[in-house]
Amino acid sequence: MIALILIVVIIFFPTYTPKIRDNNFKVIENSIAELSTIKLGGINQTIMIRGVDKNKPIMLFLHGGPGYPFISYARKYQSKLEKNFVVVNWDQRGSGKSYSLNMSREKMTQEQLEKDTQELIEYLCDRFNKDKIFIVGHSWGTVLGIEAIKKLPDKVMAYVGIGQVIDDVEGERLSYRYVYNKAIEEYNDKAIKELEQIGQPPYKNSGKDTFIQRKWLKKYGGFELDVITQNEMIKGVLFSPEYSLIDGIKLLAGNKFSINTLFVNREKADFREKYQEFDVPIYFIAGRHDHNTPSELVEQYYNTIKAPRKNFYWFEESAHEPHLVEEDKFAKVMMEIYNETK
Repeated sequence: MIALILIVVIIFFPTYTPKIRDNNFKVIENSIAELSTIKLGGINQTIMIRGVDKNKPIMLFLHGGPGYPFISYARKYQSKLEKNFVVVNWDQRGSGKSYSLNMSREKMTQEQLEKDTQELIEYLCDRFNKDKIFIVGHSWGTVLGIEAIKKLPDKVMAYVGIGQVIDDVEGERLSYRYVYNKAIEEYNDKAIKELEQIGQPPYKNSGKDTFIQRKWLKKYGGFELDVITQNEMIKGVLFSPEYSLIDGIKLLAGNKFSINTLFVNREKADFREKYQEFDVPIYFIAGRHDHNTPSELVEQYYNTIKAPRKNFYWFEESAHEPHLVEEDKFAKVMMEIYNETK
């Protein structure tokens, strides 16, 4: 009976995010540390808000995937950001804590997630009495980010794209070519066979073929270096107060749900054709070894766009996760961007 009670408590214990404290373990006055549920697009979705001073500028972080939420381990990598920003993380529709069994498949569209993003931006501006906020997108989150700043430029202080999506089809071709050439160099018959079976992009079976290619991309260092986000998620589910074991199950189910709906059916982005001019400052952060959203494509796009301000940052020790692998540098870059745009 005691064991059963403990299991129930562990599974259903309310989740929270710890208060922000000083060196004497006192809660810092005017800090904010909140894990809450709000309505976006008519359904409950979860956001986490943390900052040493709630009057600091707002930074909305848009996670990748689709269906690859960040809240379970975000706090581990954002403590330096919290000193200078109010950092907002959001489990997007169908992801992690924002997933539910009765979710509408028809509503799992790129258009709907774009609307959710815009609604969240307006919510944050209203709640914190800010005219503008910073938008930071990672991977799939950069698609939502670019669309948001085109729809709501007056609400955005600056946009920062990490592992920026530029052209889905061309990006996949470059990524495939990188992996295939690596397999040839190493005489990896298994990799060569599997890659030749799926053929060059665009893939016939978008979900399955992409994940075969990504398996080899990870092996050849073009995806993640040093920080393995899958491992961080597992540790976050098991040990962080922001996630329960039930949330961990929702994370797995939501990831599959997002892949089978949004990932497979979404519009393929080609921002080179779609957008060449922006009304807000644009900053791109690229991992030197990123062949998931190939950095060479990001640099090419950066050189063609027009914006009130723009800059490009190479992170030399990183692949697709520069904000995690080079955490200190990322915090410094964000302060540079803030000082340029305030």
